[in-house]
Amino acid sequence: GLLKLGSLVRFVPVSVVIGFTNGIAVLVGLSQARDLLGLQIPKMPGDFFGQMATLSRHLDSFNPHALALGLLCVLILFVWPRLWAADSAFRRRIARIENVSALRATSRLPAPIVALSTLSFAAWALGLPVETIGSRFGGVPQGLPAFALPAWSWNDLRQLVTPTLTLAALGAIESLLCARVADQLRPGSRHDPNQELMAQGVANFIVPFFGGMPVTGTIARTVTNIRAGASTPVAGMVHSMALALLVLLAAPLAGLVP
Repeated sequence: GLLKLGSLVRFVPVSVVIGFTNGIAVLVGLSQARDLLGLQIPKMPGDFFGQMATLSRHLDSFNPHALALGLLCVLILFVWPRLWAADSAFRRRIARIENVSALRATSRLPAPIVALSTLSFAAWALGLPVETIGSRFGGVPQGLPAFALPAWSWNDLRQLVTPTLTLAALGAIESLLCARVADQLRPGSRHDPNQELMAQGVANFIVPFFGGMPVTGTIARTVTNIRAGASTPVAGMVHSMALALLVLLAAPLAGLVP
């Protein structure tokens, strides 16, 4: 960031950005197929063809309840914003019987929040036989992570130099391409690539002392944020604060999410 190398992202061809975005879409979609179908697979391989072969071998463990919840979630994500669109017939009808302030508050609820809360409650209330965050991972730890110095030696340091540089380069490229995609989704917006790298660098200097992993900008969360109405960098701060409150105040409830 200090060397202004982030500006080089403007020379990345649009076709590369499109390939990058669609490649991530395929990999993310495939990585979620196991949970969408409720398949009992202990560990998924990392490569595309290995994942396809593993999924096909475990189709006999298909869980229809998991698939139903997943499809309902996709349906809510698609339908909810259209119900509350300014020109929708549903919104006009509701406006006749509901006061304006309640209508405004309801219409601003992001579809992911609606889907997450209603379907998690339904799965719990109906006792559906599906995996949850609690049953697979043992729940969400309640409380903030403690500060700790990572254990290291000079021998470890020598072995970590190359992976560190590789991760830094990949993280920078992914974040900057993600920012370019975000700019295209919101006409008129334009990110500062060097500031993006500076912020990412500061974050990655701090997170190891709290047990964290290297952080980058990601397509999945960025697009979800934009679809939910985000328009400024403040949305990322609100995202972080909401996650912190969830961990501190509602960790047991988060464990019920399918």
